[in-house]
Amino acid sequence: MKFYWKYIILLLLSVAPICLIAQDLDSLAIDPKAPEQVTVNNIFIIGNEKTRKSIISREMDIQSRTTYDWEEFISLLIEDQKKIYNLQLFTTAEVTPLFVEDDQVEILVTVKERWYVIPSVIFTLADRNFSEWWVNQNRDFSRVNYGVKLNHDNVGGRNEKLKLLAQFGFTQAFDLIYSKPYIDRNQQHGLAAQVTYFTMKTIPLRSVDNRQVFYTNDNEDVLRQNIAGNIRYTYRGSFYNFHNITVGYNQTSIHEDVLAENPDFFQHGDNQLRFFSASYSYRHDKRDNVAYATEGQVLNVGLTRYGLFSNDDVNETEFSLIANKYLRITPKIHFVTGVSGSTYLSPQQPYTLVRGIGYLPNFIRGYELNVIEGQQTVAHKNSLRYELFNKAYDLSSFVPVDALSTFPVRLYLSANFDHGHVKDRNNLPENARLTNRYLYGYGLGLDLVTFYDQVFRFEYSVNNLGFGNFFINFRAPF
Repeated sequence: MKFYWKYIILLLLSVAPICLIAQDLDSLAIDPKAPEQVTVNNIFIIGNEKTRKSIISREMDIQSRTTYDWEEFISLLIEDQKKIYNLQLFTTAEVTPLFVEDDQVEILVTVKERWYVIPSVIFTLADRNFSEWWVNQNRDFSRVNYGVKLNHDNVGGRNEKLKLLAQFGFTQAFDLIYSKPYIDRNQQHGLAAQVTYFTMKTIPLRSVDNRQVFYTNDNEDVLRQNIAGNIRYTYRGSFYNFHNITVGYNQTSIHEDVLAENPDFFQHGDNQLRFFSASYSYRHDKRDNVAYATEGQVLNVGLTRYGLFSNDDVNETEFSLIANKYLRITPKIHFVTGVSGSTYLSPQQPYTLVRGIGYLPNFIRGYELNVIEGQQTVAHKNSLRYELFNKAYDLSSFVPVDALSTFPVRLYLSANFDHGHVKDRNNLPENARLTNRYLYGYGLGLDLVTFYDQVFRFEYSVNNLGFGNFFINFRAPF
């Protein structure tokens, strides 16, 4: 198809600057006073009132009683500081060399811990994004989820995560997640478990004209009930590489009225869908900030098998890919390019497994109001960003709690261009307007990154159909 050669050319142009960007270490490396080599005597960690030192030292390449070439030493200092901050356990993290002789240093790691136990009130939209709710759903407040959530992000000081959720409103849900990053002394193997239950009285039945069609029956009965559980094993053999194996079970029940409206909702004519699943994913993650990166790269490759046994109701295999590159051009300017995609082996899937542009992580700016569904999806996102403002406010005189005393504010102006393609093997006429064709969107945005790495995006985008609109999002696009 004509789409592919255009896509390849734009992708090559996007990633070409990679080889031209180098770490900004020149000023340190050529310092005439710098020694050729430096020996690290000891490493001291302060500020970790709850977090165990082993969790922090796990992120450090620099070791005590070790000699390094000067440029290698400076590079490791910078990378170790990024890795410690990316634990997302601290509001600030600093790794400082203290010279006791010309070629002898002590390393001081200073952290300021976040507030780890965070009870919060849930008040969120049930839709895919704010624009979907504002435009397509006419700002319907019945489509709001509310409830309570408890996050404990550092159980026992070992970076273990415990999340409890009780949600009501549009989607009633109960969720329990527990993860332990390391179960062995060498801190390489981890385990996690999750159990989820939810019900819905309004559900998407299908898409028509590339927009979701929702259905509620006259009695407002529960139309979908879902219970799922999984166990995940993680192996982290090096700092930036993760291997995950997940095994799970999913059972979904739908009301008979759903089948009357869409007999192909589950593909097999029954009102229950039961299956076991297994997946493997590999992630290489070397970003300076996992919440909103400006340097580094991330690669995530996944293979999922839905249906492990002969009596499972699904027999499907999915392959997925995310590859993002973050390029620092100047201290104020950086460029981000990223490819995401997925493909199914079968021509049709139960509607609960449908993928495409409009479903995370695949999107094209300018098409926030649409879902473009199919069996093969690829999206290529690009942003050139300029840092308008970057300051951390010290609130310690007003807020006596140390974990809340730093309030950072970063503001970026972005110029964006996204493009992609969705292949629908079934060529559904009701969605033919946007499937099986080249799509693109472009525009300008303002990104706000603030307290505890929360991201707010305000964008005006135009798509290749000439439709332009203002969109608000609450997460980073890459």
